[in-house]
Amino acid sequence: MPKLRVILCDQLSLSISSLKDLSESDVVLLCETKDEFTYIKHHKKKIAFQLSCMRHFKKELDTLTCKIVYVRLDDPHNSQCLITEIKKAYDIHNAEEIIVTWPCDYRLLDKFQNLSTHYPVLILEDKRFLMSKEEFEKWSYEKKELRMEFMYRLLRKKYNILMENNEPVGGQWNYDQENRKSPPSNLNVPQPFQLEPDSISLEVIALIDREFADHFGDLMPFYFAVTREQALAVFENFIQHRLPSFGLYQDAMIEGEAWMFHSHISFYINNGLLDPLECIKRVESAYYIDYIPLNAAEGFIRQVIGWREYVRGIYWLKMPEYKNRNFLNASRSLPQFFWDTQTKMNCLKQCITETKQNAYAHHIQRLMVIGNFCLITGMSPDEVNEWFMIVYADAYEWVELPNVTGMILHADGGYLGSKPYAASGAYIQKMSNYCDKCHYKVKLKTGEQACPFNYLYWNFILMHETKFSKNPRMKMIYSVADKMTQDRKSEIALDAEKFLNSI
Repeated sequence: MPKLRVILCDQLSLSISSLKDLSESDVVLLCETKDEFTYIKHHKKKIAFQLSCMRHFKKELDTLTCKIVYVRLDDPHNSQCLITEIKKAYDIHNAEEIIVTWPCDYRLLDKFQNLSTHYPVLILEDKRFLMSKEEFEKWSYEKKELRMEFMYRLLRKKYNILMENNEPVGGQWNYDQENRKSPPSNLNVPQPFQLEPDSISLEVIALIDREFADHFGDLMPFYFAVTREQALAVFENFIQHRLPSFGLYQDAMIEGEAWMFHSHISFYINNGLLDPLECIKRVESAYYIDYIPLNAAEGFIRQVIGWREYVRGIYWLKMPEYKNRNFLNASRSLPQFFWDTQTKMNCLKQCITETKQNAYAHHIQRLMVIGNFCLITGMSPDEVNEWFMIVYADAYEWVELPNVTGMILHADGGYLGSKPYAASGAYIQKMSNYCDKCHYKVKLKTGEQACPFNYLYWNFILMHETKFSKNPRMKMIYSVADKMTQDRKSEIALDAEKFLNSI
C-alpha cells in the first residue's frame, strides 16, 4: 500500500523530511485550497507568490518516479479545504499512512492532530532548521531568561560558522554596534534583482485577480523568484552587490528605496526554495574568499542562525498560550491608514505604502516605524498580529507571532526581549530621511505640529511606569521622566489623547 506524502505550501524542497525514503508506489500530494488563503485575507501578492512557487515546484516533483497529485485552486472538484483534500487522496489511493513535515503554525498542527484520531498520520521534524524543537526546549530548561545571543553563540560553535580555534573570528561574537549607520544623502543603493513573471506566474496573477479581488495589496508588478534556481540567483546578486554595505546600512531607511541593502531571501528560506545553512555557508565563504566585511557577514548570519532559530524555538515552546499574551492590556483598533495609507505621518505612509506595493518591508521599517507606532499607541495584539500576517509574503505564524507579540508589542511581558522597542521621532530621523518631507516637525516635542512619535513615546513611558521603571535597561529613561514637571506630563497626555482620538 502506498504512503500519502503531503507537501505544504511552505515546504517546497525535494529534501523535505516528508519525502525521505520515498518509494515508487507512494503518492505525493500538493494542494491549493482557499481555506489556506482566506482564514485571514492574505495580501494578493503573497497568495500569487505562494501559488506560483507551488506550481513551479510541481515541475520538480514531476521528476520523481512516484505518483504526483496536484490539486489546483480552480479545479471544479476542489473542496477548497486542505484536510478534506488529504482525506480524499488517502481514500482514492488506498494509502496506508499520511506523512507530513511539521507545519508552520499551531493552527495546522492542530488540524493534523485531529486528523490523526481517524487516520494514521506521521508528523516528521522539519530538518530545515538548525535547532530542533527538542534541542531548543533542552537549551531553555531552567533558564531564568532566554536571550538570543547565547543561543546564537551555541549554534555558531555547533556548525563551526565564523570560528577559529573555538573562538569567534575577529575576537567578538556580535558586530551590531557597527551596523547602525545613518544613510548619507548621496548613498548609492543598488537596484534589486527582479524577474519578469513567466506564463505560469501570469496565469496565477489572473486567477488571484478574479478570486481574491477584495484582498489587500497590489498584484503588479510581480517580480519574485518562483523557482529554486531563480532564488539562488537572487541570493547571489545580494552577495555581489549589496552584502558589502549590508552591515553598515541594514537599519537605514530612505524614501523611495524599499529594498535597500537587504537580501530579500526570507521569502525563499521560509517557503523551502533556499536552505538556511547553505545561505549561511555562502556568506561565510564570501567573507573568507571575497573579503566581504566581517560586520556585514556576521550581521547576516546572526539574522538567520540567531534570530530566525530563536523565534521559531520560542513559538513552539510557548504555543498555544503565547498567542493570547497581552502584558500591556493593549486594545486599540488599527487605524484605517494601515489599509489605505492615508496619513500625514510620512514615515508610516512610506512604510505602509511600500508594504501594500511589495508585500515586503525590511526589519527596521516593521519594528521601529510600524511596530513602534503600534506599541506606543496601545494597538490590540490580535489586530496587529493579523495585519502582519496578512501583508508580508514571508510571514508564517511561527516567525510572525514571536516577532510581533514579543519583540514589537512586548505583549509577552519580556520573555522574548528584555525591554520594549519604543522610540521617539529622533530615532526615525537618525535612521532615515522620512522626516524631511513630513507634515509634522520632528524637532517639536508637543503641540499640533509636533511629531506624534515624540509625545506618544513619552505618554507610553509614563503610562507604563509601574511595569517598566524597575527594568535595568530603562533606568535612564525613567530618570529623565522623573525630572519632568507635572505641567509637561499633562501636556504630553493631552497631545496623545487628541491624536489617538483623531485616528
